[in-house]
Amino acid sequence: MADISQYKVGIVLSAENKGSSGQKPLKVCSVDVGADDGEPIAVVTSAVNVREGSRIVVAPVGSTIIDDGGEEITIRRTTVGGYPSEGMFCDARMLGWGAGSSSGIAVQVPESYAPGTSPPTTRPGAPDSSSVATSSAEAPGLFEKKLTKEEKKRLAEEKRKARKAAKEGKEKE
Repeated sequence: MADISQYKVGIVLSAENKGSSGQKPLKVCSVDVGADDGEPIAVVTSAVNVREGSRIVVAPVGSTIIDDGGEEITIRRTTVGGYPSEGMFCDARMLGWGAGSSSGIAVQVPESYAPGTSPPTTRPGAPDSSSVATSSAEAPGLFEKKLTKEEKKRLAEEKRKARKAAKEGKEKE
């Protein structure tokens, strides 16, 4: 896993929609990451949830991320879609918060995180291990593990077999 202490919380100061038909829509963002010189950085993204005022986790130039293939990549100044970019918005997988369907969705953090600070090590609002209820009678939590496609298929097959067995049992009566 990448060292998330290299990442910074940033506030999107502006987000301009760019790109033409046939291309993935891009946003060119100006982001305050609490730099010593006070200058915002430019980040180009295709994340759909990025807007002006969003408080987002940024992997700035020089930080390391782990790509989908498990390879370490050092962020550097680059050009994306013809626009200069000095960082990358992080998704939950990059922060080690789990995969799920959040891939490609920029992580947003609460306003209590100032620009330039390190992001939280766990998903904000997620229960920590000390506060997780142990009662099985309680409703499932928001942050419980979701079933994989294979697990869903297996459960559906088991339900079909149970219904078929129940139906056959009624026919014998």
